[in-house]
Amino acid sequence: MTSSPRPASTKEATRDGRGGGNAMALFVIASCQLMVVLDITIVNIALPHIQRSLDFSTASLSWVVNAYTLTFGGLLLLGGRAGDILGRRRVFIFGVLLFVLASLLGGLAQNAGQLLAARALQGVGGAIASPTSLALISTTFREGPERNRAFGVFAAVSAGGGAIGLLAGGILVEWLNWRWVLFVNVPIGLLIALATPRYIKESERHPGRFDVTGALTSTAGMVLLVYGFIRAAQDGWRDTLTLVSFAAAVVVLVAFVLLERRSPQPITPLHMFADRNRAGTYGIMLFLAAALFGMFFFLTLFVQNVLGFGPLRAGLAFLPVSAVIAVGAGLASRFLPVYGPKPFMVAGALFAAAGLAWLTLTDVHSTYAGSVLGPMLVFSFGMGMQFVSLTLMALSNVPVRETGAASGLLNATQQVGGSLGLSILVTVYGTASRNEAEKQVPLFLQQATPAQQMEFRRTGELPGRWGAEVLTSGVTAAFITAAVFAGLAALVAVVAIQVRPSDLERLQGGGPGVPPG
Repeated sequence: MTSSPRPASTKEATRDGRGGGNAMALFVIASCQLMVVLDITIVNIALPHIQRSLDFSTASLSWVVNAYTLTFGGLLLLGGRAGDILGRRRVFIFGVLLFVLASLLGGLAQNAGQLLAARALQGVGGAIASPTSLALISTTFREGPERNRAFGVFAAVSAGGGAIGLLAGGILVEWLNWRWVLFVNVPIGLLIALATPRYIKESERHPGRFDVTGALTSTAGMVLLVYGFIRAAQDGWRDTLTLVSFAAAVVVLVAFVLLERRSPQPITPLHMFADRNRAGTYGIMLFLAAALFGMFFFLTLFVQNVLGFGPLRAGLAFLPVSAVIAVGAGLASRFLPVYGPKPFMVAGALFAAAGLAWLTLTDVHSTYAGSVLGPMLVFSFGMGMQFVSLTLMALSNVPVRETGAASGLLNATQQVGGSLGLSILVTVYGTASRNEAEKQVPLFLQQATPAQQMEFRRTGELPGRWGAEVLTSGVTAAFITAAVFAGLAALVAVVAIQVRPSDLERLQGGGPGVPPG
């Protein structure tokens, strides 16, 4: 007579991923991703208060956002590969704690230089934690419906974090002060770091020579590329530093590709681009990130400067975005095993394009409920469907030892696409608004009071309805271009993505697993 096996203890069940262990692991991973993603937008609403508090000039104020974006986008590949080599849980905790330290230093900053240094350090922490958190899903959750649901939650958090950041920023600035948009990360990050060892197992380390040359060239190339896009948005595409940054980025990234082809253990395995679906996924992410960044940026301007919303009300206006993204992501993750990711990639991009096209109908007489909410929800639903499909496809059939690199590439594509797209959209906005200003200035001079004319000569900015007309014209042109980006994403999905029977088997949990090596 054989004895029945001893029931696993609660602690063992948690560590093995049974019981509530996987749910808590997903909560920890998603919380980190939310903290990292929302930090891109949470500071936006606080910028006027930061400017007054630390004596930033108008020109230098944008670097409060750019310092974070620059280091975050530039170091993502390095952060993803570090988790593969050193152990993902270990690197994840380090990235979170570095993010916490930088947030504390930023909240305590007494001058502009200290704040910018802290924001750059935040970007380093985020670049280490974000791709590692995505890779942890692949090693924590079994392939099939369980992993599909986990990717759905992660995608909803990634896509909706920007909207949550705007709301959180509005609440903290209005009820406390600007420093709390940074301080709020400290308790959250510490809780994540403390919970990680309990609910997430360490991944297998893959010892070997670390590709230092590849790490340096990829980081330098990404930083130069992101800086070039940021510079183009501020100073135009003909600016000398913009052109020098792009030229240097091309040289360094070409050198990086040549070095990676010869490296026995590259930081970014180039063979991942040989997979048609994965290469198409990166292209779709590039276009969609451009549309997403543009939607948040220009709608924030519109609701505050045209509709007259305050910080808190502006944050609340974006709250439905996160809810609808979650609905779209949940729908996609549920039916992916049945239909595969391609229908959701195509439909999601078309929904996003339709929402942006609808936003082009806004004018100075528009209202939030009548002209903004509807298209924003259509756009958000499409993005929810897209992000879970893209995340799943980018990591599908990737060897376990390379999931960090694949995650870093997906995140890097999103950041580069967002920076590139936003710089293009800002240029389109600037051209359209200048053309509209040429029409509005004569009308203003005919109708303005002497005091208004004097203020206009001092600032160069049109007040009231004249300024609203200029801004609305620029925003509308930007939305047209963003809709084109989303349409191009749909086209890439139609042409490039192919779902094989083996892909559906893996999504259903019945096919061959992810290759270990």
